[in-house]
Amino acid sequence: MNRIILRTALLSIATACTFTTFLPSAQAAATTYPLTITNCGQQVTFDSAPKKTVSIGQGMTEILYSLGLADKVVGTAVWVGPVLPAYAEVNKGIKRLADNDPSFESVVGQEPDLVAAEFEWHVGTQGSVGKREQFAGLGIKTYVSPADCVAKTNTNGGDGVRSELFTMELIYREIAELAEIYDVQDRGSALIDTLKKREADAAASLGGSAKDLPIAFWFSSKEVAGDAFIAGKNSAPAYILKMLGARNVVSTEEEWPLVGWETIAQANPAVIVIANMDRRRYTADDPKAKIDFLEKDPVTSQLDAVKNRRFVEMDAQSMNPTIRTIDGLEGLAAGIKSFGLAK
Repeated sequence: MNRIILRTALLSIATACTFTTFLPSAQAAATTYPLTITNCGQQVTFDSAPKKTVSIGQGMTEILYSLGLADKVVGTAVWVGPVLPAYAEVNKGIKRLADNDPSFESVVGQEPDLVAAEFEWHVGTQGSVGKREQFAGLGIKTYVSPADCVAKTNTNGGDGVRSELFTMELIYREIAELAEIYDVQDRGSALIDTLKKREADAAASLGGSAKDLPIAFWFSSKEVAGDAFIAGKNSAPAYILKMLGARNVVSTEEEWPLVGWETIAQANPAVIVIANMDRRRYTADDPKAKIDFLEKDPVTSQLDAVKNRRFVEMDAQSMNPTIRTIDGLEGLAAGIKSFGLAK
């Protein structure tokens, strides 16, 4: 079967993060407290480095681990799949408040001085876990990933609408800000340098040979045979496609719009990237269920990607704005090459 599974890339980022986490801090100036940063439209002031953090969102948690801050994390929540292999052991010793959304009470119960969230829908204006004002009222600082609020609106009840193309600069900004908050700037700089090199190498690996190649990213579906959550034109997958010169089959600004397969068929993708995750909220979370549908449905079975079995299984976190997005970039480049589509 012509499918690329991104396990090699997953291990490479884990190794890279482990290496960069523990480089000696000798160059960057120490953080001067009080430190005030503007985060998702709010000013947050830190009088000292946080000692107890609750991390909501796997992507946020893995950045904290990659910065060598696992000892500052007292609770985590919202997991899509296994943690990066390099942090499997340390993660076992940290309390998991919930696989999905934790309760406000469970978060506050850990007595954190910082709640760090990957998504505004968990901690924000309409936060499903809690509003920033609620935490502030208890003296708890909050930080939300810039990747989920810069040029992005999260008030429509879905996955949000992104008005500008996501780029890894937003993740690098997050890493740099967290490194400054915790006074580990050298670790942040080393991690960013490693990721930037991998980003440039992956983009250069095809030399622009995937130009205008139509590709669809399928995250999941509420019903396997129903409309599919396909990556929007400004999402993290869209960034991957731009870096490789390929073309997204979706033109909406919604982060993950529901799209009918008849519409996707008109674009006739040459490759379909399929999310792989442990989560089973929907039957279509299972990549095997996705592929079985694609091969049996009378419409999808006629797509070039399906007839030629050009499926790339990608870790779901690589389709979100995270450090793993670089895994996705590397993996899709490898998949395009393996299919003989690099000209």
